[in-house]
Amino acid sequence: MSDAQRGAISRASNPQNTLSELLAQLLMARGPGWQEDEVREICLQTITPLCDETWVDAAGNVIGLIKGKRKATESRGAVRVMAHMDEIAMVVKSVNEDGTLRVIALGGANPVNFGMCPVDILGDNEIIPGVLSFGSMHATQNAPQGADVLSGDVHWNDVHVITRSSPPILRTQGVRPGTRVVLSRHWREPFRVGDAIAAHFLDDRAPLAAIIDAAHQLSHRRDELACDVYFVFTTSEEESNAGAMFASASLPGETTIAVEVGPVMDEYGTKLSVDPIINTGDEKGYYTRDIVMALAAAAERCGYSPQYALLVDFASDASAVLSNGSSARAGCVAIPTENTHGYELILDGAVRACSATLCEYLMTC
Repeated sequence: MSDAQRGAISRASNPQNTLSELLAQLLMARGPGWQEDEVREICLQTITPLCDETWVDAAGNVIGLIKGKRKATESRGAVRVMAHMDEIAMVVKSVNEDGTLRVIALGGANPVNFGMCPVDILGDNEIIPGVLSFGSMHATQNAPQGADVLSGDVHWNDVHVITRSSPPILRTQGVRPGTRVVLSRHWREPFRVGDAIAAHFLDDRAPLAAIIDAAHQLSHRRDELACDVYFVFTTSEEESNAGAMFASASLPGETTIAVEVGPVMDEYGTKLSVDPIINTGDEKGYYTRDIVMALAAAAERCGYSPQYALLVDFASDASAVLSNGSSARAGCVAIPTENTHGYELILDGAVRACSATLCEYLMTC
């Protein structure tokens, strides 16, 4: 770990840091599925001072427990709050004779999500730079990928990563099939757009910041809290929800709440605002009705106008564990986000609105 990384982690664990500073640190951390180490360190260091217990489980999930002190007569037991650490990325399929790499999607990514851009190749022994390439835009349709590139219909078989290295050297660096390739830190810096922040990987770094902020709020209100709350920073949501499934099967509680980004689209009737999106269902099924209503009521008590949405082309850790039977009840609250899985954008105050809604729900569940 570099001195810069250690400094970022130290600053993230300082409670004087603002939410925007924490979000910026999370955005700069690289975290493809099953290789979320940089994100995990920030989450663990930041959540530890706020919780009664923290640990990393066998699946690599970071878990922080805040114990409820007030015993409610109708409490449904522990609640698991989940946000995922991993990001959409690429994985090496093969190493070509000229040292270029063939890559495929890791998670729900298409080449257009990244464009032609700098990448970091996370070799087993070294992290090396590369460039994601679609080939020259001066090609004709006679070139192998020319027709797709010129039409804008780019597929993974049209893409390669330039390394300017040879296969033997790449082998010594630990670059092989299965190696993760991520957007370079060179392009991860958040970008201010008026009253909004834009960046790659607000999915799911903004929800991570929201549940850390909720934990900070709850840490000062333990005496009012009726249930134990497990904050779970999950692995590998984008590919399989494996981290969430393991946590749901191994932690106490029958209720799971996912904190997510929510697409801003006319199709779903959602708007870019600070008002949280209350997901009523997605491709894995419908969320528990009373939890949907309780999350919306919590948002209203916080002064927001909840946006109900049925997000058909969407899934979350909560819907995954509900669909496989490892959680009896589930809900999902989301931060309204433009360009999901692309260069994403959220409004100032949207993370805090989500964390306030979540905290209000947890205080009354």
